[in-house]
Amino acid sequence: MNPNTINRRQFFDSVQNGLYGAALASLLSRDLYGAEPHHKAPLPMDTRPRQPHFAPRAKAVIQFCMQGGPSQVDLFDPKPALEKFHGADAPEEFTKVAPAGRSMKGKVMRSHWKFARHGQSGAWVSELLPHTAKMIDEIAIIRSMYNVHENHEPACYKWQSGEIFPGHPTLGAWVTYGLGSVSQNLPAYVVLADPQNRLPVNNVENWMSGYLPPLYQGTQIKSEGTPMLHIKPDYQEPAGITAAKRNLINALDRLHKSSRPNQPVLDSRIANYQMAARMQVEASEALDVSSETEATRKLYGIGAKDTDNFGKRCLMARRLVERGVRFVQIYPRGQMWDNHSNIKTSLPAACRQSDKPCAALLRDLRQRGLLDDVLVLWGGEFGRLPMAQGDYAKAGRDHGPSGFTSWMAGGGVKGGVVHGETDDIGYGAVRDRVSIQDWHATILHQLGMDHEKLTVDRNGLEERLTHTYPTRVVKEIL
Repeated sequence: MNPNTINRRQFFDSVQNGLYGAALASLLSRDLYGAEPHHKAPLPMDTRPRQPHFAPRAKAVIQFCMQGGPSQVDLFDPKPALEKFHGADAPEEFTKVAPAGRSMKGKVMRSHWKFARHGQSGAWVSELLPHTAKMIDEIAIIRSMYNVHENHEPACYKWQSGEIFPGHPTLGAWVTYGLGSVSQNLPAYVVLADPQNRLPVNNVENWMSGYLPPLYQGTQIKSEGTPMLHIKPDYQEPAGITAAKRNLINALDRLHKSSRPNQPVLDSRIANYQMAARMQVEASEALDVSSETEATRKLYGIGAKDTDNFGKRCLMARRLVERGVRFVQIYPRGQMWDNHSNIKTSLPAACRQSDKPCAALLRDLRQRGLLDDVLVLWGGEFGRLPMAQGDYAKAGRDHGPSGFTSWMAGGGVKGGVVHGETDDIGYGAVRDRVSIQDWHATILHQLGMDHEKLTVDRNGLEERLTHTYPTRVVKEIL
């Protein structure tokens, strides 16, 4: 090759081979690639408040995790065609509306309960939810939700983390990672599960942080007895001694960390111990519902047989978001919405336990001027099929992932709206369908976060809650 006639392209073609080429590429990397080399930003290792991507409509979230699969055709999605086809095989056209769903065994079964229109919006609500019906003008009902799996475990993983298998951060972990928490004396992400330790399907994996630092996982708090173990010291000591001990511990922590950089588990453990020390004062007061008025406790059904358990946790949730907690989840007792049999008795029982407390929370937040800032979510991982499972006398309904109902309220959501449709018998979503990732993106949007920008670098991959699925924000309900 004549060195006097070599051009730029030929120069790089010839020099790229061998050690000299590798060295030159390294030296010229910024010019060759036209941008600064990528440096992984350190993950925030605290829950101090962080700025969202844009102005938020909501500042906190309370999620009713109605795990088990509430029956949409018996609660929010009345289907007159169920009367027409009752006792017959479902017409084939209804069984092909979506790929996910159990086989169509069993005969079509009508709802056992009456529906009526409520509020200025005239939305249909079952007689099983009389208290929720009174708050319907605050609620946006989504009738066209769908999941991609028919079994509880993978469907719950999808619902919580966007994928059907474990290991990914859950919604609450992503929110607290993105925004932190106003309160530094309480956990950013609180879980109010059943006080008898009857944990939901997938247990604590429902609120895990996955590949985010453990600092962002949910903190389980009990609604009966001591909220958290060891929340109070075994004995009282002068405040000065307590402060000196904490200062010494902090100094030892810094010394320990100095020789162990980039250890997220260690950083999270230290942060959690520091949080525990601050919670000794704050948590007991925040969770003490006895300080509320008798009228407020009665509103939530506290003290009544059916509603005391759930009502107490709903009132705790309000007190927690009032004090700056970012994300609160409330789980029912076990799988009370999983109505495979005896739906005539099991579904009304589930509604009696939760209907009044859920409505009370909405009413209480509105009365206190908090509902505009708090996004309230209700729903499960899927719904139920419109067919009978088992003999009619004691029949229930099987899992129905292809079309189900959830609702949102507060936090910039348009109340009194009904979005989307299922087919004539309620088997699958057919109009304005809303996927789990659409639902996640909409929640993040109300909190001021772009689902495509809320990411974490994991081994070179930009992971996010909505992963790589086609996703949209459901702006029709906002």
